[in-house]
Amino acid sequence: MSSNELSAEVIALLKDPNLLIPAIAQDVHSKEVLMLAYVNQQALAHMIATSTGTYWSRSRNELWVKGATSGHTQKVISLALDCDGDALLISVEQIGAACHTGEKTCFHQPIQLA
Repeated sequence: MSSNELSAEVIALLKDPNLLIPAIAQDVHSKEVLMLAYVNQQALAHMIATSTGTYWSRSRNELWVKGATSGHTQKVISLALDCDGDALLISVEQIGAACHTGEKTCFHQPIQLA
């Protein structure tokens, strides 16, 4: 099996293996939520094979290895699907900023409650 193919066991866990799956990257040490991205079968297979944060870029319509251009990489420590098989939690060691703006986390814009 190549790094582009998911095993039958993983495919069986997915609610719909043909859809994009929301993927939440969380810092393995601080537990801070770093970012939300999406994975398809190819991205998930690459992530499993390489332990590297790999996603599907909806804007560029292509595989996106986190840090390939910025150097701000993610070492994947663990993966977990939610109970419905339609969302992914990724524990990562983040090297550099997680957000494309240079912020540590993509969730850096608080909204005040009424």
